[in-house]
Amino acid sequence: MTDAQRPPLPPFTSETAAEKVRRAEDGWNSRDPGKVALAYTADSQWRNRAEFVNGREAIVAFLTGKWRRELDYRLIKELWAFDGNRIAVRFAYEWHDDSGNWFRSFGNENWEFNDSGLMRKRYACINDLPIRVEDRRFHWPLGRRPDDHPGLSTLGF
Repeated sequence: MTDAQRPPLPPFTSETAAEKVRRAEDGWNSRDPGKVALAYTADSQWRNRAEFVNGREAIVAFLTGKWRRELDYRLIKELWAFDGNRIAVRFAYEWHDDSGNWFRSFGNENWEFNDSGLMRKRYACINDLPIRVEDRRFHWPLGRRPDDHPGLSTLGF
């Protein structure tokens, strides 16, 4: 099976890089591991915190476990920088565990894409901050973040 193109394609402009970031955010907010994995090359290489994930099957397994543990997950990504076929983003997401403890996780990702617009490398550094339920800031219904919901900079993150 050959991979379909995943526009926008590199080399990125500020507009197409921002679009790529929003599409990635939308995919992750779907919490559908199979759908999300299709944005990556079949042999994609990840470092997520201290875990190394290689290939789509491993990505699906990783995300399935992640969203079993990180309940009511809501994510915002923001473009930080781009050059050619690379994009850097910063992000925050809120979630709770099965005991009802809420967290806001902050991080940065570095992405590298192939010519078809599929991500072939993803390096993520993430820190978790316990928060009180009343300190949550991401309140939209599960799924895609509404276009009028503030981004990270507007929220002061």
